[in-house]
Amino acid sequence: MLSNVVGIRFKKAGKIYYFDPGDIALRIGDEAVVETARGIEYGSVVVGPVSIAEEEVVAPLKNVLRKLTEDDRQQIQANLEKEVRAFQVGIEKISEHGLPMKLVEVEQTFDGNKIIFYFTADGRIDFRELVKDLAAVFRTRIELRQIGVRDEAKMMGGLGCCGRELCCSTWLADFASVSIRMAKDQNLSLNPTKISGVCGRLMCCLKYENDTYELARAEFPDVGSSVSCSQGEGRVMGINIFKKTVTIELKETKVFIECPVDEIVCKGVKKDSDLPVGSNDQGDGSKNPGCQCGPCEIQKVCSPSGGGECPTKE
Repeated sequence: MLSNVVGIRFKKAGKIYYFDPGDIALRIGDEAVVETARGIEYGSVVVGPVSIAEEEVVAPLKNVLRKLTEDDRQQIQANLEKEVRAFQVGIEKISEHGLPMKLVEVEQTFDGNKIIFYFTADGRIDFRELVKDLAAVFRTRIELRQIGVRDEAKMMGGLGCCGRELCCSTWLADFASVSIRMAKDQNLSLNPTKISGVCGRLMCCLKYENDTYELARAEFPDVGSSVSCSQGEGRVMGINIFKKTVTIELKETKVFIECPVDEIVCKGVKKDSDLPVGSNDQGDGSKNPGCQCGPCEIQKVCSPSGGGECPTKE
């Protein structure tokens, strides 16, 4: 069964939520007042009236109350002025209580029933007395919500090293998991200052092209593996995905050459020099304490930490 819904976003780079428009005619770009789990709010229509399957809708489906009116706009402006005052009062109260926290943003709900204070801190904060003071000043419900550094950057905004506005504050609705392995696979500098965003975490854009790099690397041998080419046998020292070439150190002459990837033949498996002696992490899931050569059933001979041959050799 299908439901007729509109998609509404409450913040510039926020998530999209579906609502039942009822008999109200709405188009993309319209502003509307809706009923939400935390009260009456307003947002912008970013998905026009569409019919979607009921299982894709989070029940219960809330209603659109009305299009934004002139009185609503005046209410929004009044709320913005209250938020500015609440921010200043919040900073003063935090200083009075000597709490190790940084106030990032203050948000008042559209109906004025609640004021939310967003803050960052290194650990847990006992802010019960602070809440009492703020409630006494504003005579309304007070909520203090601790956020992370990535959420702080999303709220504050800014410019990235690319010169553009931060993705998280302009269009990125959800934060994806980013790992240092993505930077390694893209042959980027592992200098933290060059691959970290203004939030201090790894840049979200490392994720964007990662799938393409993983697909492209599938046709390349691992760095450290033994290969042969028209000029002899050697060891892979580096790869160039864009030129589709492999840098090889020849076994006999120790000379570095660059060879097209389609002209080489793999002879062995990767020797991961990053693994310490005695590590049981082979990178492929095999467990071989003391072995540095890779899967022993393939290479057969290795140099375990105790010397001699690999204990798992058949």
